[in-house]
Amino acid sequence: MSSSLWSQEKIIPPYWEERIFFLLLQECSFLDKQTQKLLKIPKGSIGQYVQDRSLGHSRIPSSKGKKIQIGLKILEQPHVVLFVDEKDVVEINEKFTELLLAITNCEERYSLFKNQNRLSRGLHIDVGTSVKVQLRSGEEKFSGIVRFRGPLLTERTLSGIFFGVELLKEGRGQGFTDGLYQGKQYFRCDEDCGVFVALDKLEILEDDDNGLESDYAAPIDTMQVGLPPLEINSRVSLKVGEGMESGTVIFCDFLPGKESLGFFVGVDMDNPIGNWDGRFNGDQLCSFASVESTLLLHINDIIPESVTQERRPPKLAFTSRGVGDKGLSGHSKPKAAGSTSDPGSRSRSELFYNLNGSSVDSQPQTKPKSTWYIDEVAEDPAKSLTETSLDFGQCSPPLQPTPTNSLTNENRFHSLPFSLTKMPSTNGSIGHNPLSLSVQSVIGELNTTPIQESPSMAVASSNVHGLEVGSLAEVKENPPFFGVIRWIGQPPGLNEVLAGLELEDECAGCTDGTFRGTRYFTCALKKALFVKLKSCRPDSRFASLQPVSNQIERCNSLAFGGYLSEVVEENTPPKMEKEGLEVMIGKKKGIQGHYNSCYLDSTLFCLFSFSSVLDTVLLRPKEKNDVEYYSETQELLRTEIVNPLRIYGYVCATKIMKLRKILEKVEAASGFTSEEKDPEEFLNILFHHILRVEPLLKIRSAGQKVQDCYFYQIFMEKNEKVGVPTIQQLLEWSFINSSLKFAEAPSCLIIQMPRFGKDFKLFKKIFPSLELNITDLLEDTPRQCRICGGLAMYECRECYDDPDISAGKIKQFCKTCNTQVHLHPKRQTHKFNPVSLPKDLPDWDWRHGCIPCQKMELFAVLCIETSHYVAFVKYGRDDSAWLFFDSMADRDGGQNGFNIPQVTPCPEVGEYLKMSVEELHSLDSRRIQGCARRLLCDAYMCMYQSPTMSLYK
Repeated sequence: MSSSLWSQEKIIPPYWEERIFFLLLQECSFLDKQTQKLLKIPKGSIGQYVQDRSLGHSRIPSSKGKKIQIGLKILEQPHVVLFVDEKDVVEINEKFTELLLAITNCEERYSLFKNQNRLSRGLHIDVGTSVKVQLRSGEEKFSGIVRFRGPLLTERTLSGIFFGVELLKEGRGQGFTDGLYQGKQYFRCDEDCGVFVALDKLEILEDDDNGLESDYAAPIDTMQVGLPPLEINSRVSLKVGEGMESGTVIFCDFLPGKESLGFFVGVDMDNPIGNWDGRFNGDQLCSFASVESTLLLHINDIIPESVTQERRPPKLAFTSRGVGDKGLSGHSKPKAAGSTSDPGSRSRSELFYNLNGSSVDSQPQTKPKSTWYIDEVAEDPAKSLTETSLDFGQCSPPLQPTPTNSLTNENRFHSLPFSLTKMPSTNGSIGHNPLSLSVQSVIGELNTTPIQESPSMAVASSNVHGLEVGSLAEVKENPPFFGVIRWIGQPPGLNEVLAGLELEDECAGCTDGTFRGTRYFTCALKKALFVKLKSCRPDSRFASLQPVSNQIERCNSLAFGGYLSEVVEENTPPKMEKEGLEVMIGKKKGIQGHYNSCYLDSTLFCLFSFSSVLDTVLLRPKEKNDVEYYSETQELLRTEIVNPLRIYGYVCATKIMKLRKILEKVEAASGFTSEEKDPEEFLNILFHHILRVEPLLKIRSAGQKVQDCYFYQIFMEKNEKVGVPTIQQLLEWSFINSSLKFAEAPSCLIIQMPRFGKDFKLFKKIFPSLELNITDLLEDTPRQCRICGGLAMYECRECYDDPDISAGKIKQFCKTCNTQVHLHPKRQTHKFNPVSLPKDLPDWDWRHGCIPCQKMELFAVLCIETSHYVAFVKYGRDDSAWLFFDSMADRDGGQNGFNIPQVTPCPEVGEYLKMSVEELHSLDSRRIQGCARRLLCDAYMCMYQSPTMSLYK
């Protein structure tokens, strides 16, 4: 894992710090800008969440697509800010952070973090607790008693909790303190009888453990006289530190091999507290656990709350260990075998079935295992209740713990988050609703059919309602559940097709896209629900709409019949000025967007609508080393996208979908037909892998080998002294700091703005220089002396920041001026280098002040705001000749509708580009008129062309 970017400047000015902490789950590496060494931050390091003051958040999409990144200040290295993928960290509460931070070895810290029970018990170790201390690895542990609990180091934002222990018995004399630490007395004991240690060196005495085990075992007897285990989805509270925290029960069962301890409870906490992943000693006990918000605790540590009517998954229920009816308090006595109950008094969620596949009443003395199920909707819910047989009330066995040897792995399985409904038949046995998935068939498969290790089969299946991936669906409950189908398939071991829904609202017990430990899609936590596909119905709130189609396959000439664009074989140069304006502006102009295509639409519009600098890409004949679909791609670009855009000002989304399907053919590419991508990823696949375009840029670093690339990403640290930088400044800063030069003058220069991801901007505003002078950035090129204007012979990097000599400019001098400049005492230690000049430079050129300048013109700016790309293009010479393009400016229809692209003039841009950077800096962004705000505040890529060099390349 590597961080996106980092800084070693003090972070107080640009960031807010929040008391939210995360632990790295993987090692993270980054480049130290000062030493140019690759440094590593190990797994187990702890970071504090920071957010950019200008944005108000630090959760940002990364440059690779839709992955979310989090800004962290590493507590052990307080001047380092990392941006890491959200999947590579886990949030931990402040109390746990204090315990873990005291452990300086990150590997040991991570090991303790994974031992959630031990970590939780550490919260309760206080002064007076009897403990054992591991002083040295591999040696015996010494008994002791805690005399101090608290921080020793106070210079950090958060200090680790250490334990001062007085060693007893054999441990006396084995310590290293009498309670004194760095001149401060924290507790008192005999000399060398005390130690300060972190939680990883402590262990509660066995006597205490035995007492604890005895306490935990005691409730078994209590439960035999009426205390039932907690029901899944019931609300509970627990004491954490000094306060109370609440959550929802998602697991309640014995732990394998620890049955004598009684029931343990998995709680999905309302706040992000905990780190239980649903496993115990390698066994998967619960598929709904989240390492970010789930705790596993003994039932004695849980305080049940009154049953509330909160929203939960459809009839998600727990077998209650065979318990019969419960009062609201959950403490009513179990019914004796043979007793009956009125079906009207029993809710459907209390119907249960033994997971070993046998009828419950056939095993009256055996305690059934826990069962998750989601009741499938019957055709008549009222009927399904009233038809429940009275005989079913006899299925409440006594609450005896199952013998250990009967707890097989199969029988411990109790996570079936799909619709199961059991209906009694007329003879009292449990029958099947026609719509339900048979429990017997499911369990029979699990117990008799070996489950294949191959991944689950995703099937292109739909039910009688025509539902498919992307459909708006409804699970009819009271109240109903609404969501979007994200996955359809058949998991291993099941013969039913399931649908994975992303719900509109969070639901306790739901996952983030995993089912039985396997990920099928990704969504927010507590929003993924898996049910039988045939249990789903089209969303009744949109009954007038047709079912949502596959948006990739729907993008064809038949469905888009009213939006088709022309095919133009004749090569067409762009139309400029008034002629181009007449062709391009209006609604249904530009490139039509469809299904996350804005990154591609806006990039193509920037490159080709009013510029011909890359037209050679469209004309190169196929060579023997080109890919087989080279001609197809080039022809599509030329005749169906670029030429029609220039003649008619419009391209249909079906043409872009053709291109997206070709991009998918590249082995290194995926997701181009459906996912949002970065423009640089698109350009790399198109130019490098398919069209084999000659690299636009050739750059050399400090005399090294020339590097080829298609665009240049500006990397730099934020300069607080600069309010609104220009593109000229940013490019020069980046080149100077990295010792870079252009080996050749480019005909097209695409510059990517300095950012942390797509949304985290380094500067609030950037001034897009209309003209870019790259003369001083070229090697083997004559340059002017910064003092006298003569031919420069030397360049000095260390003079660059000198405010006394053309502040913020590249410093090169002729021989005489170089000598004079470096006679000054503060510059005498500067190391200057000779300027690389052409060998055949005519002597008369520089003597007559004829040193040429290499300049480039801005022709387009690609912008992004909230993951949506738009474009600004210049269509003429006038300062106000700017157009704004949005491929999804308007919408015709609903789910199966069409985006309407639009191109609008934005002459106001010219007025802002005439301002000085000081005026722009003092201007409130909210007061910038029209589209100009997006150009100045949201620039992602700036595109420049050389009118002279494009004639040669």
